[in-house]
Amino acid sequence: MADPAHAVEPPGPRKGALVLADLIIKDQDALDPEVIEEINALRTVKRSLVLSLGNVGIENRVINIGAVDPSTYRNFTIAASAELQEQWDRVAGGEVALEKSLAEQLQDKAGYLQLGNDEDAPTVHIGAYAPQVPQIDAVVNEKWGEELGIPTDNAMLVNTGIYSPRDVMEKLQKIVGDDAAVSILGPDLDPGAEQIAVLSGGSVAEAVGTFRYTVLGGGRIAPEQSWVTANIRTEPVPILGNVTCHKVIFPQLRAALLEIQTTGLADEINPGEYAGCYYPRYIANTQQLSLHSFGIALDLNVPGNQRGTFGEMNRAVVEIFKKWGFAWGGDWGYTDPMHFEMNALKEPA
Repeated sequence: MADPAHAVEPPGPRKGALVLADLIIKDQDALDPEVIEEINALRTVKRSLVLSLGNVGIENRVINIGAVDPSTYRNFTIAASAELQEQWDRVAGGEVALEKSLAEQLQDKAGYLQLGNDEDAPTVHIGAYAPQVPQIDAVVNEKWGEELGIPTDNAMLVNTGIYSPRDVMEKLQKIVGDDAAVSILGPDLDPGAEQIAVLSGGSVAEAVGTFRYTVLGGGRIAPEQSWVTANIRTEPVPILGNVTCHKVIFPQLRAALLEIQTTGLADEINPGEYAGCYYPRYIANTQQLSLHSFGIALDLNVPGNQRGTFGEMNRAVVEIFKKWGFAWGGDWGYTDPMHFEMNALKEPA
């Protein structure tokens, strides 16, 4: 389903050799042209591609989304994906391409994907199910990248040929400096790997901010301490008592819980069944961050509201949370009725 407002020139037939990326570089801002030139001059770098890479929150998971030139990026995907001409025509036409398993979890009934957890985040039609470069979950064209606010040319795919990616990674990290993250592409990130979360897709994303983090074992991450110090707070709220979240959530969370309390619904939330707000981790068995990592989601009444169930959450409580700028996981295709996440900025009176 083409989107003329976001279409670019179709890529035409595939040209050039196929190559798989060994490393990925990601920065918060555009890579310096001199840095790119220095990287490409290394004899251990055989092929490279500059692209735009950001993150969008969708139903508690944060996916990596690339804004790409379909004619060049395709040569870094596996052969079956690179040769799927319809995929790249559809990306050029303004649609999104992503892995089938991820699409089936996140798409709506009409085959659209909302790119961002803001309530007014744009929706994009899914044009193709196809494998992408490791650590890139979905791709759109560059025009969509601009609308989503994905930083331009802030990432780079690197093929090292016969040379060890781990050895080349050390050289690249010296060139790009401490502001960028360099990691080996593969099914899993090594503990100790440095990454950057660049949340795009709306006003909530802007309020949360970008942070670097270190991969830990067991699906956990450690955000940089400067971001934690500047943004994560432990403060009292009605009903629940002290909670640890991103500072941006507190005015709305207090307003929602106070209204729940004053309308006689406080007993519908059990403080002993609260499972936290700020919890820096990946979604289980993935390399996709949970929105709990940003401190803008919370889980309530856990035992009776497990994933995939209708849940026992009082619907009047749900409506109050929605009024104060929270999406509810019970509305998702694969339900998560314990989960509420901030999806709009609201100003309590």
